[in-house]
Amino acid sequence: MSSEKSTVKLGEEPIYSLKGLSIGKSLLLGLQNAFAMFGATVLVPLITGLDVSTTLLMAGLGTLLFHLLTKGKVPAFLGSSFAFIAGYNVVTMGGPDSPTFIAENLPKAGGGVFFAGLVYVVVAALFKFFGVERVMKFFPPVVTGPIIIAIGLILAPTAIQSASTDWLVAIIAVITVVVCNIWGKGMIKIIPIMLGIGVAYVFALATNRVDFTFVESARAFAIPLKSENFMVFDISAIITIIPISLATIMEHIGDISAISATTGRNYIADPGLHRTLLGDGLATSMAAAFGGPANTTYGENTGVLVLTRVYAPQVMRIAAVMAIIASFFPVVSGVIESIPAAVIGGVSMILYGMISAIGVRNMVENQVDLTKSRNLIVAAAILVSALGFEVTGGLQFNIGASQIHLSGLAIAAIIGIVLNAILPGKDYTFTVDEPKDTGVDFSGVTDA
Repeated sequence: MSSEKSTVKLGEEPIYSLKGLSIGKSLLLGLQNAFAMFGATVLVPLITGLDVSTTLLMAGLGTLLFHLLTKGKVPAFLGSSFAFIAGYNVVTMGGPDSPTFIAENLPKAGGGVFFAGLVYVVVAALFKFFGVERVMKFFPPVVTGPIIIAIGLILAPTAIQSASTDWLVAIIAVITVVVCNIWGKGMIKIIPIMLGIGVAYVFALATNRVDFTFVESARAFAIPLKSENFMVFDISAIITIIPISLATIMEHIGDISAISATTGRNYIADPGLHRTLLGDGLATSMAAAFGGPANTTYGENTGVLVLTRVYAPQVMRIAAVMAIIASFFPVVSGVIESIPAAVIGGVSMILYGMISAIGVRNMVENQVDLTKSRNLIVAAAILVSALGFEVTGGLQFNIGASQIHLSGLAIAAIIGIVLNAILPGKDYTFTVDEPKDTGVDFSGVTDA
């Protein structure tokens, strides 16, 4: 068996195990997956203000935890989730009257993400005991699609604000992303965001636009955990962020469906969607507890699976170990944090637009019929509530001594789920035997 495997040429036929491959080839395959996830994973802390080293550590540890809980069967990597950026922005900004970044609120956002991860655990239990088909009736594309559209639109002003600090650099980043995404081949097409950042950063270096303060102050080696970044529980932050998990759970299902379609093995049936959700949710809660962003299964690495036809879960675990090792060298974080805000603003213009576009795609591919009044009402209520309440600062009220703040996204999610549940004419079905590989995929915005 082993000698037969060793004669297989990479890319010519599917490989489900690294047995028979040399250590060098195995490490190279793992490095390729680490490279694919890197740009998107570190982009989230750059946008939100979280620590880059902690993010890399939690991505690696979260991936290993996911593989442990899924019996090592699913070739998935867990990187930073873009969907929760909107939640971080709401919690860390001073509001419409004082739109300034408040770094001290990041631990509060982490507490919200921690509970969002626990929602995965609850849904995983529901899937286990009631079946996927019954539970999915409450989260059809007519609800999740508009929520995703709203997430991208709510984030849009942040991208413009960052890009406006240096429009030339931002435009170079945008053009690079577009060119790589449209005309790129192989790995170039898979990592356009990373290349967009790289090209714009090189231009910024050449024109003396880079501040090296972070690099100069970085130590050679350090533990990538800081107690001041650990989560803090705040009821308003928790209520604000939890609804985002409704969309990211759909993202997870879409990713697992896509990986199943790519590899030819139905991972929703075995090891089961309840196990993959449990792994993703606990990885997210663990990351948030220690100051990292929410984790999610990564479409970038699914793209690598398609490119290489190496479906062995071991390559993802090798990539996870590489991410953990990189997290202990602050100079890596220093270089990343020296990237000008305009570069991040430029790629975010594409990124946030793609998030909204993915919401539209989710509705189209699932054939949401907007000629039906009930579907139109649900979608319209979600969009108007999300954007309208976000502009006006959401809703605030007191329960006892606690002041509760509901963001526009939280209000929209509640309204959408309730309306879908009470209005007649539901027409969405989800089957375990034939899961759609066209589901929501936020991580795929970087390789769409």
